[in-house]
Amino acid sequence: MAFVAERARAAAAGMERIRRFHFASRYSERRGQPGICDFTFGNPHEMPLPGLVAALGRHAVPQRHDWFAYKATEPEPQAFLAKRLSRELDLPFEPADLALTSGAFGAIAVAFHMLLDPGDEAVFSLPPWFCYESMLRAGSAVPVKVPLQEETFDLDLDAIEAAIGPRTRLVIVNTPHNPTGRIYDRGHLQDLANLLERASRRLGHRLFILSDEPYRRLRFDERAFTSPAAVYPWTLIAYSYGKVLLAPGQRLGYLAIGPLMPDADRDALRASVFGAQVGLGWAFPNALMQHALPDLEDLSIDLDALHAKRRRVVDGLHQAGYVALEPEGTFYVFAQAPTGDEDRFWNALADRDVFVMPGSVMEAPGWFRICLTAEAATIDRALPAFADVAAALHAA
Repeated sequence: MAFVAERARAAAAGMERIRRFHFASRYSERRGQPGICDFTFGNPHEMPLPGLVAALGRHAVPQRHDWFAYKATEPEPQAFLAKRLSRELDLPFEPADLALTSGAFGAIAVAFHMLLDPGDEAVFSLPPWFCYESMLRAGSAVPVKVPLQEETFDLDLDAIEAAIGPRTRLVIVNTPHNPTGRIYDRGHLQDLANLLERASRRLGHRLFILSDEPYRRLRFDERAFTSPAAVYPWTLIAYSYGKVLLAPGQRLGYLAIGPLMPDADRDALRASVFGAQVGLGWAFPNALMQHALPDLEDLSIDLDALHAKRRRVVDGLHQAGYVALEPEGTFYVFAQAPTGDEDRFWNALADRDVFVMPGSVMEAPGWFRICLTAEAATIDRALPAFADVAAALHAA
């Protein structure tokens, strides 16, 4: 309709694939029903972590009259996070570098609001997290999409460099990467940093990285992790506790300003973050989550169990003849649909009560994503269906 703002229409168009899948598909008709094998979204399939429940219960009891008053980024969790993040990433964060947000969604929105004017461009890689485009268009910014490298799924630095133009202000890096599970190593990130430094000098304005790191603590095989903030000073970090706690409905995250950034640039971002959070509709976590944060910092879903599920799924898919990536992090497995016929494959699985995320939703037609947050018993029940579908499609 003509009265709907152009940016709202553009944001809706950017979410249309996921909207149709979630609200107007065979999956939407069946989700939540007993007996289905649901591997679509990163939602919990088992009861919450006892430590999470205990922490929220403990901090729900008021300790003073203003326990549930308006909360921006409060000094106590901010200082706590600065110490812990400095230790985790081996970088000298100060409390003023941390803005507590309503999950990584809030952190990403604040970063876009601070760095992008209408018409400015942000570059990100395909397949992407499926909300970048909508969030950019909601702020009248322009998404610029480039592919990952075909075989390695590393960042395609040549494609990124070719995509950078006069209106580029930001490159989004998602590591570990959803949906491929790829973790970008330090050398590759250093090459990206060198590229962005050259491009910044050529264009006459500073390019930034937004490092989207919600799966940073969910890594396999003791893989090392390097944040882009360690090699490129002009980096902002978005983080969410929803993944490591497997509680995405409890919104808690932060936006961190890279501490190696020159003081003048760092101070300018520090000065603008509060106004951005208020302007976006009070984009702070609620009081209870801020009080509980120190107790939540060391909690995690069972990584050994996650490793075992990864092994079971990848091995099972390989045995059935699938091309399936070995994820280095996240809780996803990314694989190719047999014969490349995504619709036929997806519907054949749905006929057997198995639901996966179709690659077309993530701009990766012919692929699909399995979420490992499903129970182990669900995986065991579903693997024969994957094998049967692959055999039937290849025989057809």
